[in-house]
Amino acid sequence: MLRRQALALSALAPFAPLAARAQPSDWPSQPVRLIVPFAAGGPTDIPARLIADEMSRGLPNRLVVENRTGSGIIVGTDLVAKAPKDGLTVLYTTIGHAVVRALFPRAPFDPIADFAPVALVGKVPMIMMVNKDFPARTLPEFIALIRANPGKYDYASSGNGGAVHLATELFLHMAGGLRMNHIAFRGSAPAMPDLLAGRIPMLIDVAAGAIPIIQRGDLRPLAISTRERSPLVPEVPTFIEGGVPDYEAYTWHMLMVPSGTPVPVINAINAAANRALEVETVRNRLTEMTVEVVRGSTPDTAATFLAAEIAKWEPVIRSAGIKVD
Repeated sequence: MLRRQALALSALAPFAPLAARAQPSDWPSQPVRLIVPFAAGGPTDIPARLIADEMSRGLPNRLVVENRTGSGIIVGTDLVAKAPKDGLTVLYTTIGHAVVRALFPRAPFDPIADFAPVALVGKVPMIMMVNKDFPARTLPEFIALIRANPGKYDYASSGNGGAVHLATELFLHMAGGLRMNHIAFRGSAPAMPDLLAGRIPMLIDVAAGAIPIIQRGDLRPLAISTRERSPLVPEVPTFIEGGVPDYEAYTWHMLMVPSGTPVPVINAINAAANRALEVETVRNRLTEMTVEVVRGSTPDTAATFLAAEIAKWEPVIRSAGIKVD
């Protein structure tokens, strides 16, 4: 009898470290690296640091943000893909993750197979703006003007393959195959002088950049990419109201870990993230940054959202022939 028990325990011995790592009470056993594949101080980094600080409260170890940039999001994302599956290296990513496969077919990781979504943090809408002297004053007028003048007008983006570029191409497609010329800038801010001067008439920008410009009256807003009007700019109609049924476009923020991370650890990280997002000061600060907080996200709902985003944006990239610089 004792011999059989000893043999049984011996057979289980190789799995003991994995079982130990899988206990949520042990997470985090060391400081957690929160990898942000974007530059410090930017619109992804600031929310990541806010959430990391709040998640750290009450945990035995802190979440420490590391900015790992290079080749778009490739360098930082690959670091997480190849990290140990212990929940001590977490990725804070955006819509860029959903378009990696289409834009970087030789990326050293698979955006689905190599990652386990943990929680969808929030979504950031976009706003279409035109120069104040542009003849179209509403979205229906804009659509009619572009349809009557295919290829005559330009639009700006913050760079090839970015959220702004994708959102604009999706709009042109869903509005009936409109034709405009794409002028890529290295960010939205460098495009502003040309927009303000009327050399380029239109930009669909993320709300954080668009709202201050709208409030100053420098550009005219035509539509916002949410399903319902945003309380941040309630006077701006949606694309749906403007005659483009079902049009929605966001960039977004999501937490992920390497695929194969034990489920109890994933659930522990998810619980810590959701606790942070329930703190009123955190939600208010994110709202100020135009992040629409997603409360109660689960690993399953985050995975479903990611799959839908990949299915949405990959055809846009292929049909528009989008290539990265």
